[in-house]
Amino acid sequence: MGSEIISLHEWLKTPPGQYLLDWERGRFDEAVADVFGYHALQLGLPELPGLQNNRIPHRWLATDALRPPSMADSAPASPCLVTDFAALPFSENSLDLLLLPHALELSPDPHATLREVERVLVPEGRVVISGLNPMSLWGLRQSRTRLLHRLRLGENDLPEVGESIGYWRLRDWLRLLSFEVESVQFGCYRPAARSAAWLDRMRWMDRAGERYWPILGSIYFVVAVKRVRGMRLMGPSWKASKALANAPVPIANKGRHRSH
Repeated sequence: MGSEIISLHEWLKTPPGQYLLDWERGRFDEAVADVFGYHALQLGLPELPGLQNNRIPHRWLATDALRPPSMADSAPASPCLVTDFAALPFSENSLDLLLLPHALELSPDPHATLREVERVLVPEGRVVISGLNPMSLWGLRQSRTRLLHRLRLGENDLPEVGESIGYWRLRDWLRLLSFEVESVQFGCYRPAARSAAWLDRMRWMDRAGERYWPILGSIYFVVAVKRVRGMRLMGPSWKASKALANAPVPIANKGRHRSH
């Protein structure tokens, strides 16, 4: 590799890249399984088919490049469109589910991308986000990799991405945009070893990390819901009818004695 920084698409083919994809694939499959609606969109990372376990009828994969390296080998399962993530070709309140696997840290303007997500998502719609945790072994190693690259020293074994966005910072952004964090998970506690054998030997670190230092996982996984102030969800009309039917009926002149 020399002093060249490996791209994310190339890095995902390495043992640590496969380790990350395996963990995130499981999280996305769980998060989207019971989300219903009509339209769903994944932004970037075609190597991870995040919508494959979802039953929404209309699903798309959006990329910001005409031919990502991964798409040269295999076509994505979902229809693909090329677009700017900060200017999505969808109307307001039109999508029920959005997936952002590392889309924010790869975006030149992550805050604008998140604002666009809020615009196109329906009220009570869900956004699912994964990202590199800067407060982790991988995050610290990536910072070291960037320093060595500037000094033209050493080799690089983690991919080059944009600005790392920590979970607490992301949570603040979501709150400003009226999102409510529904769940958060951290994972991938093993060091980014180049060898699959070494990664397998350090399998115990995942169990230990989840138990003893959960927030220091190399990857965070966030599910958030778009809330709209002043909006009250109405239940099915039959519930109201049933409640009215079962309500006690006042009896006129109850308690008055009948005159003889």
